[in-house]
Amino acid sequence: MKKIIFLTMLLLTFGLLISGCEDQATQTPVGGGAFIGGSEGLAATFEPLSVVEDGIYTIFDSEDFSMDLVLKNKGEENVLPETVSLKLLGPSKEDFSGIPSWEIKNVETIEKVSEFNPEGGEEIVTFTPEARAEYTGTVTGFTDINWNLEYWYNYKTHLIVNDVCFKGDLTDPKVCVVKEAKTTSVSGAPISVTVVEEDVAGKGLMMLRIDVQNIGTGEATLPSGEFDYRFSQVAYSIEEPEKWECKSGGRENEARLIDGKAQIICRLKEPLSEDDLYTKNVRLTFDYVYKQLIQEKLRIKESLK
Repeated sequence: MKKIIFLTMLLLTFGLLISGCEDQATQTPVGGGAFIGGSEGLAATFEPLSVVEDGIYTIFDSEDFSMDLVLKNKGEENVLPETVSLKLLGPSKEDFSGIPSWEIKNVETIEKVSEFNPEGGEEIVTFTPEARAEYTGTVTGFTDINWNLEYWYNYKTHLIVNDVCFKGDLTDPKVCVVKEAKTTSVSGAPISVTVVEEDVAGKGLMMLRIDVQNIGTGEATLPSGEFDYRFSQVAYSIEEPEKWECKSGGRENEARLIDGKAQIICRLKEPLSEDDLYTKNVRLTFDYVYKQLIQEKLRIKESLK
């Protein structure tokens, strides 16, 4: 009897292990491994303006300070020289000396995150290249200055849709499935792709529904466009435009992100023959200018006269 119970328990345990392995094997992976991924592009941060008192950078009105920023590339697209614009906003220009220009650009290539550079590249830019800045206004007790930095930069998101099914005869169960969500590889960037689904748009015509989302904290516009506070915009291109037609809201090669989201529909231009049966990766590139705003506070205290 003991041997029978032992064998029964052993078989049950083995069955559970096999079942767990099968369940794990049939799970659809969230994404491919061509990219590291992430939700950020270029991040700007203020270098320390002075010593910190009560959690605020603080100087006396007789002191000067540097206005430097660190640009850190946290995504997977190189940032080229002269493609980042930085603009100081907030305080009056007349209240400060030593800041020759309130809008500057980067001068170096800021490398993307990669296997060989997992932290990404960085560049330090300065608004005070020749002399330190000084406050020229009148201070009674103390005054708090809110520095606002608006910066915008050219960036791209790369998408690989894995194993798109090209099947002329949908009744053939072999090789691949057409009507399903596809695994994807998306490069690290503030504009991302959340879901790609394949479907049929007609006899022999494959179709992809691509959901795009602004997952960053800023806004986007077309590379040659103006920013619109009502929505973000991105340009996009598919690797084989001679085979595919892509539209979003009736517009080709560009998409408006309403409430941060848009859907792109890509259809084959020519139907497949009934003998066509294969899988292939499909690639798209999203091109845009991304804009963000950061803030820092500087307290200026009245010095003894």
